[in-house]
Amino acid sequence: QVQLVESGGGLVRPGESLRLSCGASGGFLDYYATAWIRQAPGKEREAVAIFNQADGVTYYTNSVKGRFTISRDDDKKELYLQMNSLKPEDTAIYYCAAASLWHEWKRMDPNDFNFWGQGTQVTVSS
Repeated sequence: QVQLVESGGGLVRPGESLRLSCGASGGFLDYYATAWIRQAPGKEREAVAIFNQADGVTYYTNSVKGRFTISRDDDKKELYLQMNSLKPEDTAIYYCAAASLWHEWKRMDPNDFNFWGQGTQVTVSS
């Protein structure tokens, strides 16, 4: 069973950037997809970005398209989320997640992921 550990969260001002990292014991190659999922206070979990292992295709929720980029380094066994032009509405706990079963990834459903890290807080505020 993979263990996921996120890092890189923090407090930034609107318009600034952050890069989140997620280390995986054993790496990500055994999983159908990996993702960054966030949850803001009082809101449901939202899949922000998904990396499809089968073909390398990535999916993004509309609110982050053009600003966020998901990537992986399988040699380092790490997943990244580069977040640019951050907005106050991006404030949330961000979780790294992996899926051991195949799903229709374009649905962007957080419930498709069955392994989760502990989360890292991202706060965007002036």
